[in-house]
Amino acid sequence: MSKQDKFSSKWGFILTSVGSAVGMANVWGFPYKVSSNGGGSFLIYYLIFIALFSYVGLSAEYAIGRRAGTGTLGAYEYSFQSRGMKKLGRIVGFLPLIGSLCISIGYAVITSYILKALLDAFTGTLMTVDTQDWFASFALQDFQVLGFHLAVILITLLTCITGAQSIEKANKIMMPIFFVIFVFLAIRVATLNGAGEGYKFMFRIDEAALKDPNTIVNAMGQAFFSLSITGSGMIVCGAYLHKNEDIVSGAKNTGIFDTIAASVAALVMIPALFAFGQDQVGGPDLLFIILPKILQEMPGGQIFAVVLFLAVLFGGISSLQNMYEVVCESILHRFPKLSRKTVLLMIGLAGFIPGIFMEGIAKWGPWMDLISIYIIPLGATLGAISWFWVLPKEELLDEINTGIGNKKVYGDFWYKLGKYIYVPLAMLLCAIALIFKVSF
Repeated sequence: MSKQDKFSSKWGFILTSVGSAVGMANVWGFPYKVSSNGGGSFLIYYLIFIALFSYVGLSAEYAIGRRAGTGTLGAYEYSFQSRGMKKLGRIVGFLPLIGSLCISIGYAVITSYILKALLDAFTGTLMTVDTQDWFASFALQDFQVLGFHLAVILITLLTCITGAQSIEKANKIMMPIFFVIFVFLAIRVATLNGAGEGYKFMFRIDEAALKDPNTIVNAMGQAFFSLSITGSGMIVCGAYLHKNEDIVSGAKNTGIFDTIAASVAALVMIPALFAFGQDQVGGPDLLFIILPKILQEMPGGQIFAVVLFLAVLFGGISSLQNMYEVVCESILHRFPKLSRKTVLLMIGLAGFIPGIFMEGIAKWGPWMDLISIYIIPLGATLGAISWFWVLPKEELLDEINTGIGNKKVYGDFWYKLGKYIYVPLAMLLCAIALIFKVSF
């Protein structure tokens, strides 16, 4: 991999990784999980799992990407070839890779909803409609966001046009704006009458929830998939990382900024719902029905609607960008004679054509559940097993310690934490998803 295929700076790497992780799980998933799982009780477990998963799981995905010098397919091949099973590694790697492509199909649809909402907020249309009817007008019917859908895919593909360099440049713009906007919104929400009750609700320690296994499982699942540890997405970020960068430090920073993104989203959503007497909800209803209704009643609501949907659009595109790049890099690794533009065009068509028939939420929802329940958790588990049970311990530790100087900081403790704690937890989440049909 050439120098041009690497991130130019540590912060470019971190912002790109954060861009991959920040998405709908932060914006509409985290606030609802907090409010429905005992507030502060959920947050305690969430922070514990974020620390564990970023320290071990995310670091391992970055490490295998940098060690192999390539993304998903190449990383699994590299891991398994040490056991004389390179072809098996390629087969195993196809599952998380397919997961990235399949989830991108649905993600492009929901991002097209966001782009429509942004345009309607900008023109003022969103401020005068019945939000339930407005959402139904395009989400409950087919082929109503076709132009927005195509625009989202084209914009995302353009950010991937030169690989690591263009992706890094895009995230250096989108991610700072995302954080600034959400902090701005959180400050505005703090001035609303009744917002204080939302903060109390968000940070309360519910003893019953603290003892409830469901709280622990929900916090664990939210932390795991919020960091985008899917056995695919973060590998390519590691592949574009220079050898002189500290992987574990980068993983910690990714975890910190991902948590900040989720927290400021919750500090916007939960107090706002309290201030306007709305039920605590999550998912598309929160973003496209409840929040626009609140913004209609808020002084200066149109401005806040524009900045809100702009921020969420950036979060959506940055996540979609990673999904496309994962697939693109793996195809180029397997077929190096193909041009990047040709591969990106293929990916765009592979995402757009089936996505056309999922633009109605009645089809989009089941598709996303199918991928997030069956494919993504299994891919993540296969990744965890591959790095800690298949790849030789010495290779993983050597890569983890590369970039931090001559002293070997990470050894048996880090490795055993990954092998005997992280991997079983990934397997547990996968089992819960498959058996109980739970989408984290």
